Amino acid sequence: MKIAVISDSHYNESSSVAVKAYIKEADVLIHCGDGVPDLEKIAEGFKGEVYGVQGNCDFAKGFPKERIIEIAGQKIFVCHGHFYNVKNGYNNIFYKAQEVGANIVLFGHSHLAIIIEHEGILLMNPGSMSLPYGTKKKSLGFIEIEDGKIINSYIKEIGK
Repeated sequence: MKIAVISDSHYNESSSVAVKAYIKEADVLIHCGDGVPDLEKIAEGFKGEVYGVQGNCDFAKGFPKERIIEIAGQKIFVCHGHFYNVKNGYNNIFYKAQEVGANIVLFGHSHLAIIIEHEGILLMNPGSMSLPYGTKKKSLGFIEIEDGKIINSYIKEIGK
């Protein structure tokens, strides 16, 4: 099972088109907010499951502020991250993961790609697919799960 994770597309049409080449091999696509209406264009022709959450710049109806998804034996907490102050650290979002019993936390907001594993919980921010922070590298993330276990997680630069 391969999960593609995107965030912070910010209504950038060229980035929405470019990311399609990277997600086509994934089984699941998750957008962590800020540009979640872009998901319709990005997911066009995508064969797998698609999930999204609202970010602090999203005003479209129909997307939750956060959600819990179970995929291939993993409990995944998805949010944008602004309610958990992720620009100033990851403690709040880590404690939320513990509270809800999540093995994986997916979030955005800071536009800074990170992967941290702590006490059996994988935290991933895929970075921004259109407006990266601190780098000129647009990115997305991937998580691979096999036999109910995370076997790989990584950030992929868009354009490489």
